[in-house]
Amino acid sequence: MVTIRDVAKYADVSPAALPAAEETALTPDVRWWESAVIYQVYPRSFADSDGDGVGDLAGLAARLPYIASLGVDGVWMTPFQPSPQVDQGYDVSDYCGVDPLFGTLAEFESLLEQAHSLGLRILLDVVPNHCSSEHPLFQAALAAGPGSPEREMFHFVQGPGGDVPPNNWQSVFGGRAWSRAKPSSGTDTDWYLHLFSAGQPDWNWRNPAVGDYFDGVLRFWFDKGVDGLRIDVAHALFKAEGLPDSPSEGGVVDGLRSNPQVSDQEEVHEVYRRWRALAERYQPHRLLVGEVNLEPARAARYTRADEMQQAFAFAFVKLGWDPEAWAAVGNDLEAARREHGATPTWALENHDIVRTVTRFGGGELGSQRARAALVALLGLPGPAYIYQGQELGLPEVDVPLEARVDPMWARGGVCRDGARVPLPWTEDPALHHGFTLGTAEGPPSEPWLPQPAGWGAHGVDLQEQDPASALNLTKAALALRRKLWRDGVFTANDGGTWRVVPGNLLICERNDRFLVAVAMGAEPVRLPDGTVLLSAEPLEQDGWLQPNNAAWVLRG
Repeated sequence: MVTIRDVAKYADVSPAALPAAEETALTPDVRWWESAVIYQVYPRSFADSDGDGVGDLAGLAARLPYIASLGVDGVWMTPFQPSPQVDQGYDVSDYCGVDPLFGTLAEFESLLEQAHSLGLRILLDVVPNHCSSEHPLFQAALAAGPGSPEREMFHFVQGPGGDVPPNNWQSVFGGRAWSRAKPSSGTDTDWYLHLFSAGQPDWNWRNPAVGDYFDGVLRFWFDKGVDGLRIDVAHALFKAEGLPDSPSEGGVVDGLRSNPQVSDQEEVHEVYRRWRALAERYQPHRLLVGEVNLEPARAARYTRADEMQQAFAFAFVKLGWDPEAWAAVGNDLEAARREHGATPTWALENHDIVRTVTRFGGGELGSQRARAALVALLGLPGPAYIYQGQELGLPEVDVPLEARVDPMWARGGVCRDGARVPLPWTEDPALHHGFTLGTAEGPPSEPWLPQPAGWGAHGVDLQEQDPASALNLTKAALALRRKLWRDGVFTANDGGTWRVVPGNLLICERNDRFLVAVAMGAEPVRLPDGTVLLSAEPLEQDGWLQPNNAAWVLRG
């Protein structure tokens, strides 16, 4: 049995413990993503190489050996392209460059080469629903005026008059989804659509020129050797013909559930068929993974055989600590898999979601549940994503009001900054708990978001030395997961049969040999017969799982 007491053999993260380059070289497996675990990096908050308070590409490159030591298969990087940073990079002004805030294109190319030498694939964000209001094509549209071909690249519409926008659509970030093209001009009465901030105008995907433009963006990064793309708000590219009023005055963040006019239009699927064909011109094939915030049956349609290979299981990402809800969502996802062949892509944290330690109760209780949830996640059938700091058991941070920078907070009262605070690499507070790797001269700048008091208690250096830490548990689970794939216990054909048994024991049977069990009740519960391979906490009694614990069980 492997428990957290047995993780030492998986936990050595010294350079000598890293596999040799020839042993970690990327395999040519065309379908590498089916078993993959991807580590999400939010570059602003990962590692700061130059002391300006913002993480960068050089900092990430310096820490790549740490990521490789976890046992993951790749890295998803959130945007680092040129941007005014209205929405921390999701307002892109140049899709084929690197913002000087993060480094240079040459530094990215070097990072990509280093990652590949460590056996890590690299995924980038592409943001096709909207761009920055400083994008040259949007600036050209503003200059060209009403009725021009330049404005056909976006959604410019005349309002009915005065200060009345073209329709009642609301922004994800709060307030209306329309702004005047030139508020001070009496002759230009156009409004432009932005489902997010006013600094993020939506592209008009009904104009074929937009599709041609993004084909070039994909080819640029694929030609560089990037292994895949995560597609931001992948379901929201096309808007309903005629831009009719929404039946709901609410925001559009939940897509189909609140405003079907702005998302999940049938035409969007042709975009991903086109992109999939483009991705398969490369060897190995490039991965397309969608942020598709829809119910499982609708989201699964985006991963049909000729569309994207993955879409995040959003119904799962948002779960609390509720066994019946987990089982219901799990069975919905399995039904969608059977109908459309869409294996769920599992995640419980990302840069937009409250961290699981806090979401599952906070304090020691939340920490236990978050550990159990991560063990469960890595045992489920299909690929998985973990967010930087999740392997450290980081809680959500209550960022001081005066330090908050999230535009969603300013417009809608919801703040995502608490999951984006720079990582604690060391217990020692020097250089902001190791977030800052060096400075050109003088003392380093404060991090772009403040680290809270006591942040060093979660430091990587402390956790590396503690066999019972969240970090070493994560390494043990990833190492065992990889072995189970090699041994054929895990296969790409696995599904998931979910149920809750008395005592609030959640069970997901991956196949006839393996199951995941999570104790979500208040009392110890009897495990199904079999050998416990891994548990989030040591078992206090053989065959029994205490509350807020999870186990992998091998049967037969």
